Amino acid sequence: MSQSLTETARLSQDAVFRPVRTGNAFEETVERLLYAVKLGFIAQGQTLPPERDLAAQLQVSRVTLREAIRALQQSGHLESRRGRYGGTFVTYTPSEPDEGDLRRIADTMGDELADALAFRQIVEPGAAALTAERPLTAENRQFLQAHLDDVLGSDQATFRQADSRFHLAIAEMSGSPTLYASVAETRLRLDDLLNAIPLLERNIEHSHDQHHDILMAILRGDPETARSVMGAHVSGTAALLRGFLG
Repeated sequence: MSQSLTETARLSQDAVFRPVRTGNAFEETVERLLYAVKLGFIAQGQTLPPERDLAAQLQVSRVTLREAIRALQQSGHLESRRGRYGGTFVTYTPSEPDEGDLRRIADTMGDELADALAFRQIVEPGAAALTAERPLTAENRQFLQAHLDDVLGSDQATFRQADSRFHLAIAEMSGSPTLYASVAETRLRLDDLLNAIPLLERNIEHSHDQHHDILMAILRGDPETARSVMGAHVSGTAALLRGFLG
């Protein structure tokens, strides 16, 4: 039996909220919180971990954490409530797919879009191959399967976030924090753009098939197939994006 989604989310949050290591503590703290919110590790209506615990986990001061939270309150991603049932609540929800938004976001990204897509074409197949090479424990396998089940059970409103979490789970199991951070950063850079792509039923079915094949290759320890299928999957998303952008 696979892990519950709650346990899976907890383990993933541990990776997202890993200690801040750079000298830009405020900026990196904002980035970590955005990972958790925009990629769906903490869903709309749920609360961030208690401030004391989160600051300790990120290894930043509570002043820095509060500044980061305040910035995301101003941007509409978070809301703080006082009282017995208070806390810092997630208010962010992905926007409905819209071709007009897709073009606007792509124009805003400019050359960064091609760079992000090219970088993704390298890091995500590499992460899949590296994870397939590792001797995964039963818990690791359950962790990955739970994320695949989450994707397969998603609807159109939750598919993109579940898809992101699955890809990040693969990167997390690679054992490389740097690789995980690279995949997370790239997903975050592309998040608004991917959310704006209209969801096509046939494309989702094909994506489900590829996700299944990627995981099966990883679980049987086949890095070349894992790399190849992930590469085809990432290329397909880029081709779909180019198609909608004309």
